[in-house]
Amino acid sequence: MRFRFELTPLEEVHPWGSVTPNLHWFGLTDGLYCLDVGGVELLRYTDRTMDWLTTQRDRPPLPWVDYYVVRLWEDMLAVLPYILEPVPDDLVDYMITGSMVPVDLDDSILDNPAVDAAWDASGERRVDTSYLRFGPTLSWCRTLDPVDTVTVGWHTTADPDGEIAFTAPLSGRVSVPTTEFIDAVTDFDRRLFESMRVRVDRLAETGPPDGIELDIPHLIREHEDRRTWLARALARQVGTDWEAVRAGVAILVQPGVGQK
Repeated sequence: MRFRFELTPLEEVHPWGSVTPNLHWFGLTDGLYCLDVGGVELLRYTDRTMDWLTTQRDRPPLPWVDYYVVRLWEDMLAVLPYILEPVPDDLVDYMITGSMVPVDLDDSILDNPAVDAAWDASGERRVDTSYLRFGPTLSWCRTLDPVDTVTVGWHTTADPDGEIAFTAPLSGRVSVPTTEFIDAVTDFDRRLFESMRVRVDRLAETGPPDGIELDIPHLIREHEDRRTWLARALARQVGTDWEAVRAGVAILVQPGVGQK
């Protein structure tokens, strides 16, 4: 498992804002990225999509999604404590497919605390790439039996116009050893901050380009603060009420129950 990325060359990073162009740590992570896991390459565009993208803008050097790399990093760290909490075997399928449960439910069902617990448990383990056009939803869970593994399931809504498509199947799931998952997240964090350290140091030395605002002291402080986020995420303990989740799932997975 590996989070792959390349940052946009610093001189090509577009500032934010039209009235007062500015740069900041988040915006400086502009780049391309994808996720290799269990032999599947997620967030990699098809050749046809790359050809279409070329008609819209300069062709990216790699067939990966074009966005701020830190967004994927932030999303993974937000769900990391929940991913590392083992899921009971009978709830794994719901954790992976919970986002597929119809939301058009009667208010009496949606107001049920057990249903809330089920929705929350699934959502806390989900990375939503809706900031991309037709980006997949990634749902994660950890199981201990027969071996300690992390499973990711994904679901992608097909683009009816056929412009945006990824090389991975529209849906599926793969598993990797939990140690490999943690190593991949840790490696992603290390490489991102090594790359950003170079940018921060360069901008601290040269200052921002002419006409662009950048708070250098804040940039340095933010870089140092973000370096602590992974350790905090790994140390955070969560405690899901699995009995409540189980009760909510029993309601949600019954076909037609409570639907408007």
